[in-house]
Amino acid sequence: MNIIEAIHARHSVRTFSGEPLQASVKKALEEAINNSRSPFEGNVTMRLASVGIGEEFRPSTYGVIRNALDFLLLGFANDKWSAVSGGFRMEQVVLEATRLGLGTCWVGGTFKKGSFAKAADLPEGQTLRSILPVGEGARRTGFLDKILRMAARSYRRRPFGELFFVNNFNTPLPEDGPYAGPLALMRLAPSATNSQPWRALVHGNQVDFYYKPGNFSLIDMGIGLCHFDIGCHEENMTGMFAVNNLPEPAPEDFEYLISYIQA
Repeated sequence: MNIIEAIHARHSVRTFSGEPLQASVKKALEEAINNSRSPFEGNVTMRLASVGIGEEFRPSTYGVIRNALDFLLLGFANDKWSAVSGGFRMEQVVLEATRLGLGTCWVGGTFKKGSFAKAADLPEGQTLRSILPVGEGARRTGFLDKILRMAARSYRRRPFGELFFVNNFNTPLPEDGPYAGPLALMRLAPSATNSQPWRALVHGNQVDFYYKPGNFSLIDMGIGLCHFDIGCHEENMTGMFAVNNLPEPAPEDFEYLISYIQA
């Protein structure tokens, strides 16, 4: 499975087999953590840990997790670019887990942080922000899993033309337009309750990205930009992320974040 296939194959898994990760798989995930990179500034820590969740796990946003033994832990400092970088880097690990045939689920809801915080062992100034169970998915999922997946709107994505625009926010970007390939991968990125808090405006050789502020939207933006960046690399685009000092006015309830400028 290549990285593009992994983006298409990835989905949230909430019920696991209850089997621990093999040593070789743990090593591969640790390597993915160490090799992850972000073009944005930020103070981020990621760990892979075996945690007996017991009664400590109370996810309220992404769904109930069952039979998970191993977790990816994400902590970062309390600033915008740490949040974006956290999502950007952890999604690289999630996609590697998918390539390895493992299931994952982003969890950013409320949970008691005792054992998780201890396992994360974060440096001063960072807070545990998200945890992701990782492992072999159960062969059969129950009725509750299906209900949670429907509640999270996991099967739905906004139409391409409602997310991405060209020259102005009144003109939807055609699905064969400039940057359409990388943006189509961004559209597939996971986000809290599948809210897809991103909009993009293509003009000339650049794309301006906007986001709708919310509890998890900056992490979600990092995840989405990770997918976009992978698409640019796959299409051999040479560009960089940079701040546009004169962006177009943001759509209602959105804010400008960053631009990608092709060389």
